[in-house]
Amino acid sequence: MYSSEERELYFISLVNKLKQSVSIEGIIQLGSGVTGYRDKYSDIDLMVSTAVAVESAKEIIIQTLEELGSFFIKEVTLQEGIYLLIAFLKNGLELNVSVLATNDLNVKSPLWKIVFDRSGLVERKMIDEHRQFIEKPIKYKIDNDIVFKFLYFRKKCNIEVKRNNIIYALQMLEEMRKLTLIVQAFNEEKKLHQFKAYETLESNFINSFLDTYPKNTTKEAVIESADEIKDLFFFILKESPFKPNDENYHLLMNE
Repeated sequence: MYSSEERELYFISLVNKLKQSVSIEGIIQLGSGVTGYRDKYSDIDLMVSTAVAVESAKEIIIQTLEELGSFFIKEVTLQEGIYLLIAFLKNGLELNVSVLATNDLNVKSPLWKIVFDRSGLVERKMIDEHRQFIEKPIKYKIDNDIVFKFLYFRKKCNIEVKRNNIIYALQMLEEMRKLTLIVQAFNEEKKLHQFKAYETLESNFINSFLDTYPKNTTKEAVIESADEIKDLFFFILKESPFKPNDENYHLLMNE
């Protein structure tokens, strides 16, 4: 396991190495590292922009990650012309580096900081993107079908319990839980993009959410858990913009 001092050294080294390439126009730090890392297990998240071909910049970043000692690098295509490189060092440190054209820079969270800007274009682009992000009345995409999805998973859960297919019923129960967490995170204006800091949610919600887990895997316990998570879901739904848009939803609720 790496120390916070080691993580900082790798961060500085990575930034300094990337700055040496004229293909790299800007480097932006993302996530908890912007305000102070969440804990000793936090990884390094960067967004790198380029004014040349993204493929060329990507290869430079891969080479740099290898020079730092990365033994495994996974390349993910987020969308056309935008890539994510997930690298691991032998000490367990994870480095996530997205690469894209400067014109495609975006803001998906308030947590970002420019650590290198070759010409000033990156700062202007990010400030403009941040302004648009802040001015959005709804900053994160709303799934208008979230209520239907929840009720559908509940219906499937009940059916599979009756079939004595407890494993699949538990899978449907987990889908209901995921949607419940999304609604609560949205209500608390959390960073929905890659949000996983569930321990930061309101303590009353956390306690209520944990209380809905089945005490065992009997049919009765799974049904009781499904009813409890349904009650919690519709309770927090009152404070959210996720409203049922079909008058027949109440029929599904009672199944």
